[in-house]
Amino acid sequence: MTTMLAEATAEAVGLDSVTKTYGPVRALDGITWTFPRGGFTAVMGPSGSGKSTFLHCASGLDRPTAGTVRIGGADIGRLSETKRTRLRRERIGFVFQAFNLIPSMDVEQNITLPLQLGGRDIDRAWLDEVVRRVGLADRLRHRPSELSGGQQQRAALARALITRPDVVFADEPTGALDPRTARDVLRMLREAADETGQTIVLVTHDPMADAWADSVVFLSAGRIVDEVVAPSAAAIMNRWETL
Repeated sequence: MTTMLAEATAEAVGLDSVTKTYGPVRALDGITWTFPRGGFTAVMGPSGSGKSTFLHCASGLDRPTAGTVRIGGADIGRLSETKRTRLRRERIGFVFQAFNLIPSMDVEQNITLPLQLGGRDIDRAWLDEVVRRVGLADRLRHRPSELSGGQQQRAALARALITRPDVVFADEPTGALDPRTARDVLRMLREAADETGQTIVLVTHDPMADAWADSVVFLSAGRIVDEVVAPSAAAIMNRWETL
């Protein structure tokens, strides 16, 4: 199965017959899918459907048991661990529900950490732009403990964008946020796809979050079982109830 959106758009991430097993458990069962460059795709499914495993394998955080994962055309399974780490640092951004900010660093240091780890210079103009987008210009010298949950997630999003990655993987990024703050984070992800061409892959259980995406793919028992293009919250809920 191949997403319809990919037919007219270059591939950002591609999976061919990807399987992941943990002993007798088959978490992913032969998934073939393409995520289009510059698209915003949500991945949805019930608990135990394989969403987190899917994200980990698609992003190179974990290796599939079988099958191929490509990012920007590169087969990441053929890369050494050092090259995989470099690819994740330079071409992939991550946003997680738990924020994963470093408590001893201030906001600016957390945002620019991927650049420091990669030995790259900080582009001050781009840093200023990213900080403006997430609304943290007056919080750069604050530490994570001095921020609200929404501000911490904004900092995490800025950190994901600072390297100008090809793909941003977001794992339940609104799960710990109030509805208004969650909407702001989703709007910023939408803008990243529309304005700077980042590919967004959002794993979520929230139909309202899915409605910001270009399409929603549904996982069940480790397989992609459907796709809803140009989704509305009502369409997502209707499909969800049949899983």
